[in-house]
Amino acid sequence: MSSAGLPEGASGSLHDLGRAIGKVLFRPAYRIRVHGRERVPRTGPVLLIANHSSLVEPQLIYGMLPRRSVFLVKEEMFTGAMGWFLRRIGQVPVRRGEPDRAPLLTTAKILADGGLVGVFPEGTRGDGNVTKAEAGAAWLLRGTGAVVLPVAVRGTKRPADRKRRFRPRVDLLIGEPFRVEVGKGRTGLDLATEELRGTLAALVRELDAQRAQTEKAKS
Repeated sequence: MSSAGLPEGASGSLHDLGRAIGKVLFRPAYRIRVHGRERVPRTGPVLLIANHSSLVEPQLIYGMLPRRSVFLVKEEMFTGAMGWFLRRIGQVPVRRGEPDRAPLLTTAKILADGGLVGVFPEGTRGDGNVTKAEAGAAWLLRGTGAVVLPVAVRGTKRPADRKRRFRPRVDLLIGEPFRVEVGKGRTGLDLATEELRGTLAALVRELDAQRAQTEKAKS
C-alpha cells in the first residue's frame, strides 16, 4: 500500500492498521467524544496543533483523525520494539529542550508533499492550558502553504486528588482550520507563535466551558 503522506521508510499499511487500533484502544478506559471531525481537511497540507497534559493525547488524536497523520514524538519513546513500531507507522522522534532541525526538516517535507503533521506547541506535558508555546510550529508553516488545525483535548489527565475515575469522559474539540502568515526573522516567528498559542488556548477554554455546561446540566 502507498506510503503517501508519511516519512521515508514508513509503511502505509502498518500506519493504517495503527490508526484502526487507535480508534478502539482507549474505548474501554474512557468515554470518548469527538466534536468537529468534519472540520478536518481531507486533503492538502495541514499542521495540527494540540494541547498536551498526558501521554494519551498523541495516540488518541492519531486514532480519531479521518486521515493519516505524522506526529513529532519525544525521542525517549523510540527504543526497542516500540521504537521500531513508531518509525514504521511514520512518527518522527524529536529531542526535547535541544535545537534539533532534523525532525523539523522531515515534517516540513511531509507538509510540502500535502500531508498532515501534528505538534504540541507547549513542548511538554503540563496542565494543557497552553500558557506558553515553542516556535517549532510557526517555523513549519514557512514555505509549506499549510493550513492550521487546532485540537483541544480534556479529560485525560489524572485528577489532582490522584483518584482514578471509572471511564472518565474525554472530549476532543476540533476547531476551524485557519491560516497564519509567518513574517521574516525572529520577530515574525515570535508573532506567529503567539497567534498559534492564543488560538489554541482559546479553543481549550471553549472546550472547558462546554464540559462545565454539560456537568451543570447533569446536576
